Amino acid sequence: MFVKFKFSDSQVNSYLQSAERDLLLADNQEAEIKFQFTYNCLLKLAQSVCASQNLRVKARFGHHSALLDKCAEVMGNKKIAAVAQVMRDKRNRDLYDGGTVITDKEADVYYQFVKKLIKEVKGYLIANKEK
Repeated sequence: MFVKFKFSDSQVNSYLQSAERDLLLADNQEAEIKFQFTYNCLLKLAQSVCASQNLRVKARFGHHSALLDKCAEVMGNKKIAAVAQVMRDKRNRDLYDGGTVITDKEADVYYQFVKKLIKEVKGYLIANKEK
């Protein structure tokens, strides 16, 4: 599912910046918009972590799951994979099963988790860059 690929620091940083932009878009929005941009942010954070390890995910069936699982593995944080799976399931039900309701409380819980994760990913990227 992954191929080795040498990412520049600039490329890794662009994933991170894009994730931060999505989280800004998610802030103070109605629940479904907040959820969607928060999920996008989570994917981009996973891309930045994997890119820092010179791993590029191939666009195939299940590649979002693989990307998020690899991020959790690299970061040593199983909660990333667990939260990501719940979010992915909700997103898929919304897309493929005729919709689902995302409550304000749910959207905010995911938003707060990802907001905290951005800080963790930044710390990881800085520490990893120094190695």
